[in-house]
Amino acid sequence: MSTITTIRKGALEASIGSMGAQLMSLKLNGSEYLWQGDERFWPRRAPILFPIVGCLRNGVAKSAAGEVRLGRHGLARNCEHRIVEQTEDSVTFELESTPETMRAYPYAFRLNMTYAVDGGRMAQRYTVTNTGDEIMPFTLGGHPAFNVPAPNTNGETFDDYELHFARPWTAVSPAIDTDGLCDFQHPLTVLKDTDALPLSHGLFDKYLTLTFQDVPGRTVTLLGTKSGHGVELDFDDFPYLGVWSAPGAPFVAVEPWRGVATCYDESDIFEEKRGMESLDLGEKVSYEFSVSPF
Repeated sequence: MSTITTIRKGALEASIGSMGAQLMSLKLNGSEYLWQGDERFWPRRAPILFPIVGCLRNGVAKSAAGEVRLGRHGLARNCEHRIVEQTEDSVTFELESTPETMRAYPYAFRLNMTYAVDGGRMAQRYTVTNTGDEIMPFTLGGHPAFNVPAPNTNGETFDDYELHFARPWTAVSPAIDTDGLCDFQHPLTVLKDTDALPLSHGLFDKYLTLTFQDVPGRTVTLLGTKSGHGVELDFDDFPYLGVWSAPGAPFVAVEPWRGVATCYDESDIFEEKRGMESLDLGEKVSYEFSVSPF
C-alpha cells in the first residue's frame, strides 16, 4: 500500500507517494496547485516516466538484450518505491529492477527519485544507474498536471490560461495519432513569432498532445491572465516538453521529457528511438527539473 511522505520549507509543501514515487500534492501557503486526480478525467497526478516516454508501436520493441514489452510511459509509475534518504525538506526514493521488471524491460537498473523544496521551488531529480552487465538504453520524463484554474482565482476559467515562453518563437509539434504515435514528418505549426499560447479545450481536441522541442531557455510558465497565478517550470536537462489535458478536464499537464513516443519514421529497434540514451556498465546519470508555484 502506498505511503505518503511530506516535505516542506517555508510556505512550500510537497507530498510524494511511495507507489510510483509520484508527486501527490504541491501546496503554496496551504493552497493546492497540483491536480488531485479524478477518474472522470484522469486518475493520476504526476507520474514519472521510465524507461520510455509515451508508447511503443504495438507495445513492443526489439533490443540487444531481448524483447521490450512496455505500456504507455513505462513501468516505474506502477511500482512501489522505497525511501532511502529523508530530511525535513527532501526525500529520495529508490526502485531497483526485479525479475518481473526484466520480463518487460530486460535490463538491470536502479532509479532514484529525489524531491526537494527550497526557495519557493520544488526540484525533481532522476538518477539512473546501470546495475547490469549490458549497455542499457532508456529515456525518461515527468508528467506533472496542475489545477486550471489555479487556487485562489475566483472567476477564472480554463480559457483564461496561457503558456508563456522566454521569448517569441515559432513552434511546431508532430502530429500524434490516437495510438499515441508521433509523425515528425508532417509537423503542425502551433506558435508563430509569439511568446504566448492561449489554452482552450478545443486546442487539445485538435492536437491531442503538444510536443515541443528546444523550448527557448527551457522554461515555461502556465499563467492565469486575470489572476497572475500559476506555475513556472525550468527544465534545462530536458530537450522536449509535452503539454496535454483530458477532454473537458480542469487541469493542464506540463511535461519535461528526454524522449518521445515511437515515431512513424522509426523502426522498432529500441536503441534507435528518438531521445534514447545508453548507459555503460556501472554508469549513472542525473537529470532535474523544477516547479515554482506562485
